Amino acid sequence: MPFFIIAGAVNAALAVALGAFGAHALKERLSERYLAIWETAVQYQMFHAIGLIAVGILMSTSLLGQSTTLTWAGYLLLAGIIIFSGSLYILSLSGIGILGAITPIGGVAFIVGWILLIIAAVKFGK
Repeated sequence: MPFFIIAGAVNAALAVALGAFGAHALKERLSERYLAIWETAVQYQMFHAIGLIAVGILMSTSLLGQSTTLTWAGYLLLAGIIIFSGSLYILSLSGIGILGAITPIGGVAFIVGWILLIIAAVKFGK
C-alpha cells in the first residue's frame, strides 16, 4: 500500500530534520537529560519509519500482499511514532513529566505492530 511507504518516507525525513534540529538548535538550550530524550525520540521515529516502508513494500508486492494483519501493523507503527516519539519531543521541549506516562502506550503500539508483521509472515508461509 503506497500510504505506508509515503508515511514511512515522511517520517524518515522528519526524523533526520528533527535529529539535526536537536543536535544544532537545541544543543545549547536543553539539558543533557532532555537532549537524550530527544535523541531517543528521533531514533525510534527512524526505526519505525523504516518499518512502515517495509510494511508498504510487503503489501505492494507478491511477498505478503494485501492483508488486514499487515494493514493493522502499519497503522500501529504509525500510531507508535506519533504517541511514543511525539510525547518524547513534547516532553523534551516542555519538561512536563506527565507526558512520560503516555510514552509507553506508543511503545505498546510498536510492539503489537511488529508482532502483527510476524503473524502476517507466518500466515504467508503456510
